[in-house]
Amino acid sequence: MTAASDADWVADFIRHLDSERRLSANTVKHYRRDLERARQALDSLHWRRVTVHDLRALVARLHRQGLGGRSLQRLLSTLRTFFHFLIREGRVSDNPALDIRAPKSGKRLPKALDADQTRHLLDSEGASGTPLDRRDQAMMELLYGGGLRLAELISLDLDSVDINAGQVRVTGKGNKTRLLPVGKPALAALRRWLSVRGQFTSPDQRALFVSQRGRRVSPATVQQRLRQAAVKRGLGEHLHPHKLRHSYATHLLESSGDLRAVQELLGHANLSTTQVYTHLDFQHLARIYDGAHPRAQRKKDD
Repeated sequence: MTAASDADWVADFIRHLDSERRLSANTVKHYRRDLERARQALDSLHWRRVTVHDLRALVARLHRQGLGGRSLQRLLSTLRTFFHFLIREGRVSDNPALDIRAPKSGKRLPKALDADQTRHLLDSEGASGTPLDRRDQAMMELLYGGGLRLAELISLDLDSVDINAGQVRVTGKGNKTRLLPVGKPALAALRRWLSVRGQFTSPDQRALFVSQRGRRVSPATVQQRLRQAAVKRGLGEHLHPHKLRHSYATHLLESSGDLRAVQELLGHANLSTTQVYTHLDFQHLARIYDGAHPRAQRKKDD
């Protein structure tokens, strides 16, 4: 087989993705890029001659060069799809990528805001500011004060919040509903926002948070406004909804040590998710152990 026919196989596959499967241009671009990366790493070995051993060596080499687990998983997925196409076309007889697994990626946790940063972020605006500032303040108070996901925040309706009872009803993943307590600062911020909300929307709009055009606020708007708030308050770092949720979980767990309660408040189905999500430093865990476990106490003369 010549190098030209080798390239033709990739071109045929790309046409298949584009015309038969009608994948988006961006998705097709990722497939092409993955195949080009594999082509280079395989040192021009023709696709017909590629074996499972070649692909295992390829994965190991790219991993040593710093390619992460997720990128390798996508590369292998591309290769499995590509060889499946080649089998269908009668060009190869087996799929060498079928049983290869990429190294697991380490879970990357967002850095939580510390207590002083959180206080500065949420206490800077107070009752001042434009109507949109009031909306943003209420959104931030709920993201941090209730540990809401971005999707949960923007899906809130007017009747999701009971200000008198100090509660908010949240619909999370799997369409599961949970009732969360809302603190006084968040309730005060909600009252300030509700007093001006009518300037932007009609009485029949159910969404709690709306845009300047009167429609339910979009994820992009929330993300953009949080970034602006961080710059305005001099935090000097990227602020996003997940960081506020993570800060909420971290601060709660550091103060209470009650993993089960934090799991319920976050709406996690599995405790293991909460354990990963709320990373505590070893010294804090050691203090909890020393103060609570009956076998942790040591005699002073030991």
